[in-house]
Amino acid sequence: MIREIWERYSFYGYRRITKELRENYKVKVNRKRVQRLMVVTGIQAVYPGPNTSRRNKAHAVYPYLLLDLKITHANQVWMVDITYLRMSNGFMYLVALIDVYSRYIVGWSLSNALETEFCIEALKLSFDYGCPEIINSDQGSQFTSDRWVNFLSEWNIRISMTGKGRCSDNIYIERFWRSFKREEFYLNEYKSVKELRSAIRAYVEFYNQRRCIRH
Repeated sequence: MIREIWERYSFYGYRRITKELRENYKVKVNRKRVQRLMVVTGIQAVYPGPNTSRRNKAHAVYPYLLLDLKITHANQVWMVDITYLRMSNGFMYLVALIDVYSRYIVGWSLSNALETEFCIEALKLSFDYGCPEIINSDQGSQFTSDRWVNFLSEWNIRISMTGKGRCSDNIYIERFWRSFKREEFYLNEYKSVKELRSAIRAYVEFYNQRRCIRH
């Protein structure tokens, strides 16, 4: 029952799981027993890890272009973001781009370092599906760097950035992270980066195929 609750709400600690057991499962149990069982089975709440959106104050920040913008076709607007994935021996970082109109993951890349280059690698792979008119990102240093900004300028891609603390401005890629972590990453263990990369590839294909293109 504890694992069942945790798989639905991976951010729950032993206090909230105890409350869920008492109220919805009608189980008489105290916090200490729940905490002990969670330790024995290796279940723990998933808390935020490294800050992937740290801004470099020396870099320019661009305005948010999507307010009241009507999305009418594919490749009009893409959203990009980075998330961390905790492995047994450290962190890996995953960057992905989503087409807002179709909700299609057009590209992604995995790295053990938060560098701009792996974001550009993902963007280059995304060009197999087209070239966006606008790319929206947060104000993380990877997306305000000269390397990223210049690359977008070379391809005549307009730059849009979310407001500080406004993750809802990048909502569609945030929803993808939530789906990937709850439906794949938190439910499995990966012995190597190769296994993780393979799992991401399979999940992206699943995520894309189960969604109809919007018109």
